[in-house]
Amino acid sequence: MVKYILKRIGAALFTIFIASAITFIIMNLVPGDPFMSEKAPSEAVLKSLYAKYGLDKPLIIQFKNYMLNLLRGEFGVSYALQRNRAIKDIILESFPISAKLGAMAIAVAVITGIPLGCIAALKRNKLADNVIRILSTLGISMPGFVVATTAMIIFSVKLKVLPTYGLKSASSYVLPVLTLSFYPMCYIARLMRSSMLEAFSQDYIRTARAKGMSNFIITFKHALRNSLIPVITYLGPLVGYVMTGSFVVEQVFNIPGLGRYFVKAINARDYMVIMGTTIFLATFIIIMNLVCDLLYKLVDPRIKLGEEN
Repeated sequence: MVKYILKRIGAALFTIFIASAITFIIMNLVPGDPFMSEKAPSEAVLKSLYAKYGLDKPLIIQFKNYMLNLLRGEFGVSYALQRNRAIKDIILESFPISAKLGAMAIAVAVITGIPLGCIAALKRNKLADNVIRILSTLGISMPGFVVATTAMIIFSVKLKVLPTYGLKSASSYVLPVLTLSFYPMCYIARLMRSSMLEAFSQDYIRTARAKGMSNFIITFKHALRNSLIPVITYLGPLVGYVMTGSFVVEQVFNIPGLGRYFVKAINARDYMVIMGTTIFLATFIIIMNLVCDLLYKLVDPRIKLGEEN
């Protein structure tokens, strides 16, 4: 187990390095200049800025310096969005907002998605199953901005019961959380339905039924535990994506989270902020995938990890 964890940590570190290298190369290939604005600075000012931020050095030297800074936990400074402010400080300020919103959305998605999937499987081809399948298909098909706009029109414009921007009160969390959780809730419901139906067809379920066990024990003690494995697999990248900030939701509802800063950085061509947030997101997703791999063993002890095979 320990050997497997060390191998996965090594693979994760290598993946983070590759993601950082690709991000750095792409950002340097993108046309444009973060120092160019409506009033273009003089050539002397541009040379001074390039020298100040080390952009006048060869690309390989810039890459080496950037990777060494990453090893020290430094992402550089903002060129345009918040000039000369450390990107690490921007992430530390905005990430907790995105993380809190994302954690609430994931909790709602899991708490509602898993029971809906179980109900659909238990009521296969009945009214409840048909309604849940239609709802889940609709949720997966609708883009985030459509869900956000629809929710704003219904609850803010028509009913006038919920605010549409910011996080100033408890009620202001409802629409962003609803929008963020709708897609994963529907996806988890579909995953659970298919997994539960597959579990119900297994021999150990037939044996449990033959022994006279109740449907409650068969469903929640035997079938549910094995059916959670696909959901755990999905939760790894989902947690990384949602908790680091949904770009659409934070932009629509004017939430000062990490996703909104990322969009602003793109508009301002602030390449260092783009690279910093991208690498932070990639690192978070890789870590969550590692955690999910380890959770498999807790959900199903029969799963063998690494040298146990």
